[in-house]
Amino acid sequence: MTDHHPYRIGTRSGDLYVLWRRGEGDDRDAVAADDRGRLLAFHAVRSAEEHCARHHRDFVTDAESSLDLEPVAEWVRAPGPVPAAELLEAWNFFEDLAQGVDTSLALPVQGAAHDAAYDRFFEAGDGALWTDGEAAAAHDLLRIGLALWEEAVRGAVVPDAHLLARRAGIGSPPVPDAFSPTGHENGQCRTNT
Repeated sequence: MTDHHPYRIGTRSGDLYVLWRRGEGDDRDAVAADDRGRLLAFHAVRSAEEHCARHHRDFVTDAESSLDLEPVAEWVRAPGPVPAAELLEAWNFFEDLAQGVDTSLALPVQGAAHDAAYDRFFEAGDGALWTDGEAAAAHDLLRIGLALWEEAVRGAVVPDAHLLARRAGIGSPPVPDAFSPTGHENGQCRTNT
């Protein structure tokens, strides 16, 4: 059975946990979704673990993995020096998110410019060696990845929302804010002309 690992995603209004699972055989790594392809999201690690127990999924709590999307969103808004670790982690996360969650968005088909840009993360920590084409490919993939995350969060299944609300004596807590990259206000995609 596939191991499910908690993965903390930092958002503006708090942390959100998703379940990451390594692909087995020919399957690719993916972020876990429900049977309708909606992101499974949790407000606490314990809730994610309880969900896995109820659904007979192996839950593994090794070293906590986390990703702060704010530096990625800042770089997408105003590219500058490349926060290599955050961008590389976000790139990998967006690929796994796209693999596991059903959304109306898709990451760009990756070609030679994407491959070269990805390899640059390992060659030059600040991305200074990126060509214009590589920089554009990285920017486009991360911009669309942020929009994909935003859409996935809006449609997320949050199994622990009612439990947290009941404990706090309030209505269902909202899913933490997703990031709205420039050009994706209100879920609409705009292209610069």
